[in-house]
Amino acid sequence: MKFDTPAQQNPIDQLKVVGKPLDRIDGRFKTTGTASYAYERHDVAPNAAYGFVVGSAIAKGRVKTIDAAEARAAPGVLAVVTTLDMPRLPKGQMNVASLFGGPEIQHYHQAIAVVVADTFEQARDAAARLKVDYDREPGRFDLTAAAGAAPLVGGDSDEGSGAPPVDHVGDFDGAFAEAPVKLDETYTTPDESHAMMEPHTSTAAWEGDKLTVWTSSQMITWGKRDIAKTLGLKPENVRMDSPYIGGGFGGKLFLRADAVLAALAAKVADRPVKLALTRPLVANNTTHRPATIQRVRLGANHDGQITAIAHESISGNLKGGKPETAVSQTKLLYAGANRLTSMRLAELDLPEGNSMRAPGEAPGMMVLEIAMDEMAEKLGIDPVEFRILNDTQVDPEKPERPFSQRQLAQCLRQGAERFEWSRRNPTPGQRREGRWLIGHGMAAGFRNNLLVKSGARVRLDNQGVITVETDMTDIGTGSYTIIAQTAAEMMGVPIERVVVRLGDSDFPSSAGSGGQFGANNSTAGVYAACVQLRDAVAQKLGFNSSEAIFADGQVHSGHRSVPLAQAAGTDGLSAEDLIEYGDLAKKYQQSTFAGHFVEVHVDAYTGETRVRRMLAVCAAGRILNPKSARSQVIGAMTMGVGAALTEALEVDTRHGFFVNHDLASYEVPVHADIPYQEVIFLDEVDPISSPMKAKGVGELGLCGVGAAIANAVYNATGVRVRDYPLTLDKLIEHMPQPV
Repeated sequence: MKFDTPAQQNPIDQLKVVGKPLDRIDGRFKTTGTASYAYERHDVAPNAAYGFVVGSAIAKGRVKTIDAAEARAAPGVLAVVTTLDMPRLPKGQMNVASLFGGPEIQHYHQAIAVVVADTFEQARDAAARLKVDYDREPGRFDLTAAAGAAPLVGGDSDEGSGAPPVDHVGDFDGAFAEAPVKLDETYTTPDESHAMMEPHTSTAAWEGDKLTVWTSSQMITWGKRDIAKTLGLKPENVRMDSPYIGGGFGGKLFLRADAVLAALAAKVADRPVKLALTRPLVANNTTHRPATIQRVRLGANHDGQITAIAHESISGNLKGGKPETAVSQTKLLYAGANRLTSMRLAELDLPEGNSMRAPGEAPGMMVLEIAMDEMAEKLGIDPVEFRILNDTQVDPEKPERPFSQRQLAQCLRQGAERFEWSRRNPTPGQRREGRWLIGHGMAAGFRNNLLVKSGARVRLDNQGVITVETDMTDIGTGSYTIIAQTAAEMMGVPIERVVVRLGDSDFPSSAGSGGQFGANNSTAGVYAACVQLRDAVAQKLGFNSSEAIFADGQVHSGHRSVPLAQAAGTDGLSAEDLIEYGDLAKKYQQSTFAGHFVEVHVDAYTGETRVRRMLAVCAAGRILNPKSARSQVIGAMTMGVGAALTEALEVDTRHGFFVNHDLASYEVPVHADIPYQEVIFLDEVDPISSPMKAKGVGELGLCGVGAAIANAVYNATGVRVRDYPLTLDKLIEHMPQPV
């Protein structure tokens, strides 16, 4: 199905099933321990051996020798495969660093061996017996030191965020020089880890020259393509399966060492092998969100109208890697005739920087929205009103291109009313309750809507059961449920009569899970397949498909009504299609918007910050399931608390690795850190987006939250911290004197 004209009235608009806050289909399997995660596939790969991955102890250089004799002789060991046993394997299309093979070391904890044994403990013990000799080379591990020589580099996150190396609109320099009110500040954000609950895990088995990998992957099509390329296999000889994934946040978007090494180990051991990357390898061997140094300059008239806006960012990555596209949202979010954005990329020898939830916008909004708060204070204008004053309904760089929907002002106004923003004291450091300083902060939220073709197969059996098959994944986001809701709505059956099968590369290729594009696109693909199935049913029953009504398990046309199951016959019916998009995304800017409001309490004696209240008001097209959508937003808001207050991968700039590479020292928020979180969705449909008239919402809940917290901390204390995270050591020396 080609979607190249705005959606009209269609069966989804009935909203009998779609749009309802239904419980997640997968919830009972996860809470009862019966969901099949990659490391637990005893059902399909019995008697699997255990693999243990060994990472490099240097960040740059070469492996001279690996003495594996003692490891091979250890109890229970079945095989040892080292990086010196083979030349460097070809990289997948999405990989920057090599995953295995050859002596060269590009980053710390790059995989250099995998040990296979009968038990995990035996594999781990044998791995410790490897004797490795290296030639260490000096590396570049400090972004601040490398920033001065970083060249201008453009980039695209492949998730809707991107910018050229430098972009000028109007005359920024002249407008900024003439502006009566100016802001010029520099901000930093740290390296961050995905820290998902389930680490990178895979179970691999061979049958002749055919490989099956049960793995934890967000994007099955990408994973199958790249493991075939890396191992030199025909794509038709590879099957990848990920029915359940315990979180990803972008860290599982593409092929990682766990899948490659499980496959290599299984081949050598002649037995299924399962392995999981240890937490240090999740941080150092896989990918992370790169640190940034960002400069924002704003110029405005005394009335608050922005006349000049510039956002410049520097990030670092391995050679061949991309920049963190932190300036992307600044190209679109606020009006202003004179504009400048630029990105620089320093070449570093740290582990690979790549997509992490809302790449680009997440760290970019953390900075831009502090700058907007600072500018509002300089102008003496309320921060909410300052943003509304500079709202725009068109792309500020391409005024001929309107937004398909843009309710940012409505999000901010409704949020301000709900949060009782008018009660906020605009003078910092004035509200106290005992030892606690109280502050309120807000920020806009912004995330682009990305359109990706997505396919599905839909079957109808003679019991009237609808089965949906697509390689779309569920990373804890509710994909099973919204896909079932879509099929139920289209085919006129209760959701209990729909079976959803996901994550298998033998199924039609989908959009996959990432960049908040999964829900809208995967359900649109199911919609397209259901349109085909409806036509097949109508034809089988002798109905005019344009007049047939599917409801309550029946197909109605005129005075006739026939059970849906009757159309299936003995063999059933099936249909397959995909959603493809025309040029509507070129004619209209498609984005999602939010207003984030936060209350914090800061201990006047210690600088300890506690978040006490959070509100997000979101405009993100049709909400397919308010319950699962709310879960996505509050999860993202929680991630924003971590980014603002605790999360930072600490770089050892002598040896080039992340020191706090486990969940004991990389501090993510826990239940005690998170207060009541309220989420409001504006009533919105976007017919420009897809037949579902939906958009994504998973990243939107993160974009802007960090800045809202930072702004609230400033309102509480009068201390402006521009270096994330806002740990108490950055506050305590500047705190107002306790009463």
